[in-house]
Amino acid sequence: MAATQFFGERIKRNEDPRLLTGQALFTDDVHLPGMAHAAFVRSPYAHARILSIDTAMALEKEGVLAVITAVDLGDYWQPGPLLVPPPPVKDIVFNQRTQVPLAKDKVRHVGEPVALVIAESRYIAEDAAELVFVDYEPLTAVTNLEQALQPNAPLVHDDLGSNISAHVVQKKGEYATAKSQADLLISRRFHYDHGIAAAMENRGVVAEWDRRAQRLTIWDTTQAPVFIRNGMAAMLGLSENQVRVIAPYIGGGFGPKIMMFYPEEVLIPWAAMRLNRPVKWIEDRAENFVATTHERGQIHDVEAAFTKDGRILGIHDIFLHDQGAYAPYGLTVALNSQCTLLGPYDIAHYESEFTAVFTNKTLVTPYRGAGRQHGVFVIERLLDIAARELGIDKAEIRRHNFIPPHKFPYNNEIIYQDFAPLTYDSGNYEPILDKALEMIGYEKFRREIQPQARAEGRHLGLGIVAYVEGTGIGPYEGARVQVQSSGRVSVATGIGTQGQGHFTSFAQIVADQVGVNVGDVDIVTGDTDQFHWGAGTFASRGAVVAGNAINEAARDVRQKILKLAADFLEAAEEDLVLGDGRVHVKGAPDRAIPLGQLAQWANPMRGAVKPGTEPGLEATNYFGPEYGATAAGVHAMIVEVDPDTCAVKILQYVVVHDCGQVINPLILDGQIQGGVAQGIGNAFYEQIIYNEDGQLLTGSFMDYLLPTATDVPRIAIGHEVTPSPLNPLGIKGAGEAGAIPTGPLFAQAVEDALTHHPTLEIRQIPLSPSKLWELIQSSKT
Repeated sequence: MAATQFFGERIKRNEDPRLLTGQALFTDDVHLPGMAHAAFVRSPYAHARILSIDTAMALEKEGVLAVITAVDLGDYWQPGPLLVPPPPVKDIVFNQRTQVPLAKDKVRHVGEPVALVIAESRYIAEDAAELVFVDYEPLTAVTNLEQALQPNAPLVHDDLGSNISAHVVQKKGEYATAKSQADLLISRRFHYDHGIAAAMENRGVVAEWDRRAQRLTIWDTTQAPVFIRNGMAAMLGLSENQVRVIAPYIGGGFGPKIMMFYPEEVLIPWAAMRLNRPVKWIEDRAENFVATTHERGQIHDVEAAFTKDGRILGIHDIFLHDQGAYAPYGLTVALNSQCTLLGPYDIAHYESEFTAVFTNKTLVTPYRGAGRQHGVFVIERLLDIAARELGIDKAEIRRHNFIPPHKFPYNNEIIYQDFAPLTYDSGNYEPILDKALEMIGYEKFRREIQPQARAEGRHLGLGIVAYVEGTGIGPYEGARVQVQSSGRVSVATGIGTQGQGHFTSFAQIVADQVGVNVGDVDIVTGDTDQFHWGAGTFASRGAVVAGNAINEAARDVRQKILKLAADFLEAAEEDLVLGDGRVHVKGAPDRAIPLGQLAQWANPMRGAVKPGTEPGLEATNYFGPEYGATAAGVHAMIVEVDPDTCAVKILQYVVVHDCGQVINPLILDGQIQGGVAQGIGNAFYEQIIYNEDGQLLTGSFMDYLLPTATDVPRIAIGHEVTPSPLNPLGIKGAGEAGAIPTGPLFAQAVEDALTHHPTLEIRQIPLSPSKLWELIQSSKT
């Protein structure tokens, strides 16, 4: 027996001392003897033909080792893989186009790499890149989604005959029936514009080829080290055991670092093998704006049918999704938007049609939320508009439409990113809403605070929105747990870590199973030599899938401990107690053996063992869920709007979240707070803006605004618990919860603050003071 000691406790992170004292290894910290450095020649045009590339002057520069163009790559030049194939939707149209290592005949977005320069230093490489002369024939760029679909539009991919990446129609029920029964029809157009992840650490790759050992080691800022290993081995004609990929500490992933294979990831290992020297490339911030993937350009034309008491009868949505120049991630983002629009609501009739469009912009792949923001923005804005037109309280219209607890598991019928109909495993939404209303002081704000503020000439508004978050999708993760002769416990898993607190939350799971302190558990992530299999850290799946794999492996080790200790202590297994790093007999604490000694005994140097005995206190196990677990939550916010400057100040912010059983509330709170910070940026500060020529106008932090510490308020967080039935730990993911609903929350709160402009209706995100001022002015006409 062993009572739970650590699961559910607010334990400070094991990894923080290394991070705070500068002892953690990041990719740019890798310095190897004889290391060369890389710089890329990137296209200044969004759309152009390459007529010629002259590398002669660059090659003459002292310290330059190589200048590589697409022609030099020979058969190694291949389009990247399609990471996510199209879903099994009837009559789907899907045109596969993925990125290439170096542009050969044509460039399709600003920043697309055209040549690679390798030199003795980054300084020399950058200078030499300026000496590579590329003769371009500029072509008309396509940057507007609707114009891209016109018959005479320039073609991003000439062989397609159009700019359609995909066309998907999904439906459940019959919207026409819902429309015919409606008391209120609402039709609107909603815009959700581009943004970037803006991680603290940009991307980087270091590669070293050991010719004697015939082994390639790659340090990579990737969220999926196992897939990088497998892919690079295949591309380079190596066996997988010849390639080691290490994803060290990473300063923020957020989704773009799950993208593979970036051109740099393909080229740096190839160059290291060709030159027989280690090669390093670290992305600078200017490159990051054009070379690391973006997300979030969509336009929705939607109609919703309501009854007079606010029930949603049905929704019909047609939207355009911006893929950028290539679509290696398939339709993940658009499918997430299509599914998540249904939210936590019981909607019987739904028809959704989207067209994914190629444009001359940087690639679009998932970024924290991965399309869920779009769907949540649409449904929450529709509810706000309906509440206003029907005279219903905005909290109550949501309550009125929630899926009731008895309907779970709830089949939404719409195909999700895991290729199966989206099913909510469990949920109970009313208690979440009630707690959020209580924490924000909803009734007091309505009765006292807001009227008093208006009497004083102040403009305060309150927003409250609900959402679901699909988490914990498969296919699987695995882990190896071992008790060592020192008494410490080692854990290895295939996922990487980018600040989620894995070194602590995983240790808590193991510590409870094998009876040690959290500080005695050593976690290794993201090293393919330490654990060979895994999918990666993305889609709020690390704790759910890897956590349960670790739990299963630790439970297997626990059984080995009890079995071996029972023989040693001459006691029944059920009479043994694990704790404090030892096993003792219940009621006789002196009859005990430390785990380290037991581990030594499990691996004898001499003597015979019983047939079937496995040496060591070690186990490997895997976990894969039947389908993803669905978390849910409610955000509430009070803002004050300056009517003259249109500046918005957040006075109070509340999140109530249900992610099932909580491993570590302290780490969970940090995940939610970080997500809210990114959500605030996406809602009111951050916007990627292109001109009609495809030139990025917000390509630095002078123009692309990030929220600062003064813009992000203290966040009050509450938790409700609806355990997931899909995994033994009953947990759900939470990595994207903070970021998903912030856009509609801002829109609703700002509108509520500006009720003296009764026709103001915010239908676009992101906002900004200038954009809000323009919307106010247009509402007056």
